[in-house]
Amino acid sequence: MKLMVVGCGGVGESIIKIMKERDPQGSWLEKVVMADYDLGKARDIAEEISDPRFVPEKVNAKSKQELVALIEKHKIDFVMDAALPFLTNTIFDAALEGGANYSNMGVWTVPEDEPKCYGTGKQCFKEFMADYNFNKNKEWEEKGQLAIIGLGIEPGTIDVFARFAADHLFDELHTIDIKDGANMEDPNGGADDVAFGFNVWTVLDECMNPNITWYDDKGYVCDEPFAGEEVFEFPDGVGPVKLYKIEHEETVFMPRVLKEKGLKRVSYKIGLDDNLVSALKAVNALGLRSTEPVEMNGTLISPRDLVAKVAPQPDSIDDHVFGKTCGGILCEGIKDGKQRKIFMYQSTDQQESLKRFGTQAVVSQTGFGASIGIELVGRGIWTGKGVQTPECFDAVPYLKIMQEANFPFGIVEYESEYKAEKDQKDLQALFEAL
Repeated sequence: MKLMVVGCGGVGESIIKIMKERDPQGSWLEKVVMADYDLGKARDIAEEISDPRFVPEKVNAKSKQELVALIEKHKIDFVMDAALPFLTNTIFDAALEGGANYSNMGVWTVPEDEPKCYGTGKQCFKEFMADYNFNKNKEWEEKGQLAIIGLGIEPGTIDVFARFAADHLFDELHTIDIKDGANMEDPNGGADDVAFGFNVWTVLDECMNPNITWYDDKGYVCDEPFAGEEVFEFPDGVGPVKLYKIEHEETVFMPRVLKEKGLKRVSYKIGLDDNLVSALKAVNALGLRSTEPVEMNGTLISPRDLVAKVAPQPDSIDDHVFGKTCGGILCEGIKDGKQRKIFMYQSTDQQESLKRFGTQAVVSQTGFGASIGIELVGRGIWTGKGVQTPECFDAVPYLKIMQEANFPFGIVEYESEYKAEKDQKDLQALFEAL
């Protein structure tokens, strides 16, 4: 595989380092072009890796022509989009034109300027999640190219978990509720500190857009930002975390593929601390979330770009921070005629992540999710054409690499009719048979 990673920020850097770790001798990974607008970033990673297969390049990802030229120059056959969300459609189109397969970690969504239409359907949005991608499926099929959209941790690994649950843990899978939370803290942090666990631009986008829950009988249901507050008890020492609904791709992806398993609801909630929620509300109220440029001292500035530039960056979550981040699917359904409830999850420790990759936990967790999918395509295990999502593929090869690569997952079995008849030995036997 000749891979091009577009965007050498935290997640892009993680993907690149994991690729190196997974195939140090180049048995299937022939070349990695590290493309970024800031060539210095790419060069720094290349110097650290010190492998001639890893080549830094400068690119303006707003320009489809530049991207296509770079794809053709290096004869790239797979493009991994690790850039900002608003660049996704351009990179997606460039990969199609350049003849490469493609993946991203999320899609671009455009809400109405004043969405006062909370309720059912897509009317809150000018551009609904992934419609741009799915509407081009025929073009990708006709060219025999594969695009896997939403290949990170969430969406990505979480969608693989859903496919595994549908195939192996349930006969009927009725509800999937994605839960994401963390207990990471800086013991020396201030009471008013605001921490962004992921790209600031993306957090502003996902948290403040209308969120979507999917129901079999109602379809897509939109809700206001920060709706659905609840406290969920996470495993692996993370503990209770306050969660809110935010916009996320799984609520669109999973029903497309898994509805036939009896699916009735897919929801998404994430942990947001009180300081971050207050900051996001203030940014929104002041009009600083807008992407429309405003003139200031003769210069046009996008308010959101300014906030994303000056806000605390996720890279600042460093070795002074301790704890874990955990994401998983809470599933309920029927197995062997009995009610069953499980939580399948992946947790990543902050200090272990920094030691292993030099990046914070949320970033490396996302990078790992993407890297496993890239490897499966590079080794010819995941194949196909058209625009797909991670739950379209066999989950078992993915989970095998998770185990092999020390990116562990687990399952909590809750008290239910099924658990009264079964025990954890069944899960252990299932994992051993992967």
